Amino acid sequence: MPIPRAVAVVVDGTRVLVIKRFLRRDPGVACVMCDAAGWRGAACPGHHYAVLPGGHVEDGESPEYAAVRELHEETTLTGTIDRLLFASSHNGRPAFYFLMRDVNGAPLLSGEEATEHGPNNSFELRWATAAEFEQLNLYPADVRGPLTELLHS
Repeated sequence: MPIPRAVAVVVDGTRVLVIKRFLRRDPGVACVMCDAAGWRGAACPGHHYAVLPGGHVEDGESPEYAAVRELHEETTLTGTIDRLLFASSHNGRPAFYFLMRDVNGAPLLSGEEATEHGPNNSFELRWATAAEFEQLNLYPADVRGPLTELLHS
């Protein structure tokens, strides 16, 4: 059974916090983005995209707890769950998207994202409006509609 993904949705007015990514895997190293795009070339061409803060639900964790933990690990922000916004799929894994409230701190890249940051695996925290989702290649694409509705409500 695939490991679920828990996602923290942090909103500031008409903007949502995203992690802008560039990922390029060395030849012979599996790349989930190549797999998702159906790329069958000899080498990973590199992928520009953005995701919301989140990650694996660990053994014994609830998706809610994982979303709060991942938010802090990736961004140093703290917060609490307001509600489940929607459930979807992320690279074949169940994904749960939680709206955060009482968010404290200033977003600062941290955890594995800060440690692994480099030319072929880069991470950048930024605020994005719904109008920027396509340009940023917000992934997975099916989150764009619900997030746009949230930001415009």
